Amino acid sequence: MHPTQTQIQFEDTHPSAPAALSGTTGDDAPLTRAGLSLFWRTFFLLALLLLGSIVAWLQTLRALEFEPRAIQTAQQLASQVNLSRAALIHSDAIARTSLLKTMSDQEGVHIVPREPTDFFVPFGTDAIGRQIAQELTSRLGPGTVIASSVNNKPGLWIGFVINGDDYWLLTDQERFNPAGGKTWLIWLGVAAVLSLAGAALIARLINRPLKLLSFAASRVREGDFEASRLDESVQTGEIREVNIGFNRMAQRLAKIEQDRAVMLAGISHDLRTPLARLRLETEMSVTDLDARAHMAADIAQLDAIIGKFLDYARPEKEKLAPVVLADVVEACTYSYKSQADIQIKIQLEDNLLVLADEVELGRIISNLLENARRYGKSADTGVARVQIAAISRNKWVLIKIRDHGIGVAQEQLTNLTTPFFRGEAARTAANGAGLGLAIVDKTVQRMGGIFALNNAPSGGLSANIRLPRVTSL
Repeated sequence: MHPTQTQIQFEDTHPSAPAALSGTTGDDAPLTRAGLSLFWRTFFLLALLLLGSIVAWLQTLRALEFEPRAIQTAQQLASQVNLSRAALIHSDAIARTSLLKTMSDQEGVHIVPREPTDFFVPFGTDAIGRQIAQELTSRLGPGTVIASSVNNKPGLWIGFVINGDDYWLLTDQERFNPAGGKTWLIWLGVAAVLSLAGAALIARLINRPLKLLSFAASRVREGDFEASRLDESVQTGEIREVNIGFNRMAQRLAKIEQDRAVMLAGISHDLRTPLARLRLETEMSVTDLDARAHMAADIAQLDAIIGKFLDYARPEKEKLAPVVLADVVEACTYSYKSQADIQIKIQLEDNLLVLADEVELGRIISNLLENARRYGKSADTGVARVQIAAISRNKWVLIKIRDHGIGVAQEQLTNLTTPFFRGEAARTAANGAGLGLAIVDKTVQRMGGIFALNNAPSGGLSANIRLPRVTSL
């Protein structure tokens, strides 16, 4: 019977352990701090440069186009007022009426008397408008009034004097729009969009070779040398040289890895053959039972050390498949049930499936159990009390194998998974190759998981494993 999730507590976490092993995994707590990618950094820098260029271009346009256009607009308006004034002054009453009607119908220019009670809004709310008003005032005289509406009627109103009488000249404001309407805003928006699209394209072209190189480097790290080959026929000379150099390096590493595997296999064969003969000769020639038992144990230990070397040196990638965790744990703990020096308590969440290699997962658990049996015994009873617990968290399964021994010195925790490293005192009472935990760490990584060690607050060493979770077979 397996306890429910609320009955299992993962109480022991170490600052060096991944956040996923302390109860938050997957999307809740990323294992690495996310930084700004090269693509976005390049994009933002290019976008800033291009937008700055657009702003500088706009300011140049204002200096070369807007201000001269404002002066030209003021000249046209002043000429229109002066011509209208001259025409009205030098025409009689009958011709004046006809002239006003013709100006209104054909030119859109209306001249009406200016009353003292007229309410008007001054023209020139922006820099260009104020410059037009200033130019008109300087050309038509200090009594000139420019308004954007009179008595709530919008338009371009210019107040002037004819023979002592005040008049308004109303003309269409759009005919003298100093900013060209919305055209400049549309073109400015189009330029900004095209600039950002160009920045994204350039950033992608710059980032793509580095992204491919990063992927190839990750494949080399995983030992997949064939999938890490880069294109050596790219057009860019610098990138082509980098790709050629990386491919040669990957080929060299693959050759070294192959030579290492062949060498270790040869060493295993050459050593295990005389060891087998030694064991046979020992059992047949040594009459002292005690001496024979010790010699046989030494030979078995040498054979086990050779096996550890081969396990650690295996370069092949694991073949992962859904595995029922409870079945693997049951198979690994079966042989320990009859041993008096170890007591195992199992607490597994129901129906846990992990993505793993079943054989390798069994070796991992057996290795950790043997480590706990050897070095995690209580000083009072001489019995190793081991707890195996597992719970699911989002896309992961967290497995904890903990003993209740004296633990490990804090400064040695990070070194326990280093090949050939051995701790102190109680945890090194037996001789070994110093590869057990290093093999566990490497195997868990090959299965896409994370392995971490920490001391439990109540005593003992806790081995924490995070493996991908499978929801169903």
